[in-house]
Amino acid sequence: MNRRELFAALAATAIAGDAMASAAPAGVMGSHVFDWNTLVDKPNANGSVRTVCSTPTATLENLEMHITTLNPGKSPHPPHRHPNEELIIIRQGTVETLSNGSWVRVGPGSIIFNASNQLHGFKNVGAEPAVYHVINFKTAATPSA
Repeated sequence: MNRRELFAALAATAIAGDAMASAAPAGVMGSHVFDWNTLVDKPNANGSVRTVCSTPTATLENLEMHITTLNPGKSPHPPHRHPNEELIIIRQGTVETLSNGSWVRVGPGSIIFNASNQLHGFKNVGAEPAVYHVINFKTAATPSA
């Protein structure tokens, strides 16, 4: 092995080492694409749900995502609170959300943020099914239940 080959081998080893060091630890989700067409739509009493994931990431203790289809006049559950924070992105339909003690009506493209341990609720007040994406996240700073 000549000098040029030695330096090339050392550089390759260093690059490979950096790639291994920056890889996500085992059991932690790295970058990922979730194809709508592969998400299984499971019917329930209020409509249906597509589970996306519930897993740790490099910065979150847990990332849970799902997409709900909520039939007209339905609510997924009574108003409640939980320690994790939550984003809801309305894809289709008209819903009302309980936020800061008031019911607010929103439609497609709207984003709802439910803060930790704040009372919140949700209902479909439209004439068509409401479809919305839910993103829950838990960090080391998330209070205990």
